[in-house]
Amino acid sequence: MAALPRDELPGWVPDNVETYLAHVMQGRSIRSLARDAGCHASTVLRQVRRFELRRDDPLVDHALHRLERQRTGAATPVKREDLDSMTLTAKKPAPPLCTERLESEARRILRRLAEPGACLAVADGMEKAVVVREAKDGQTIRTGTLDREIAEAMALRDWIAVSAAGRVARYRITGAGRAALREILSRDAAVSTVATEDAEPDHRARYGVAETPILVLARRRDKDGTAFLTPEMLRAGERLREEYEIAVMGGEPEGGWDALLTREPEGDPCARGAAGAAARLSMALAELGPGLGDVTLRVCCRLEGLETVEKQMGWAARSGKIVLRIALQRLARHFADREGAGGGLIG
Repeated sequence: MAALPRDELPGWVPDNVETYLAHVMQGRSIRSLARDAGCHASTVLRQVRRFELRRDDPLVDHALHRLERQRTGAATPVKREDLDSMTLTAKKPAPPLCTERLESEARRILRRLAEPGACLAVADGMEKAVVVREAKDGQTIRTGTLDREIAEAMALRDWIAVSAAGRVARYRITGAGRAALREILSRDAAVSTVATEDAEPDHRARYGVAETPILVLARRRDKDGTAFLTPEMLRAGERLREEYEIAVMGGEPEGGWDALLTREPEGDPCARGAAGAAARLSMALAELGPGLGDVTLRVCCRLEGLETVEKQMGWAARSGKIVLRIALQRLARHFADREGAGGGLIG
């Protein structure tokens, strides 16, 4: 579609968004856009009206404004409260979001949103969005964070949709989002199969997108009826998985992730992005050490089943869940000692 030159917008932007921007922000007529697209004018009109209605969603509205600023190269005005009392300045537009980064973040965030009770919370004026999961006991567990720009792109592609508006809006994964996640994961599986044809057998996770080993274990009860995992243990396991998934974006460390279990922690845990996540992961795994760290890394981060881990480690049947519980107890203490009961910020 010739609504806008393709090189003026990122590759992940859908064609119908190009059409809408060309009509609303460039002033091109519906008939002109229809001629370029080779379709009836009513088709273009429906696309334009659909996006006009979607602008009630703050993420979609902000995404469209961001794309227009990137296309024109316009500077973003600084908010009044951020201005120096003597100097007026303008923020330069950030580099456009690329398709590779969007898919990398979508792989991590959409998997989280596909879990039962999960939603994305976005507050007015905040540069970060948070993925939380609502447990049956009413407690909320934070399972991920992402830049607002990523959340805007996901809303624009209709991967997430607002379920509760307000000062803190909540978004849920859509059918299109689940389809996108399946496509991303299927490509990953195809690449993994090719890469490991001549290597050791691939120990793929036996759990689906919405059912991870730690969630299954958290539903179990002891003989006296108490939960097998406390909320603190569950949050610790989820926190470690999030650190791992962010760290993976920066590439595998020398010797692989298992090497972190047997060497001194390295890196700056206060750094942002993948580097900081890798440092925090290194510290946590070093605290657990071999054995406890092995089972935690395999089950919480790589999503391998407990039965598989027991066989690989040479443990007795049904012993893995006991070792994992001990590991999560120590992990919860580690996070609490370092950053308080809340566990600190992720990423």
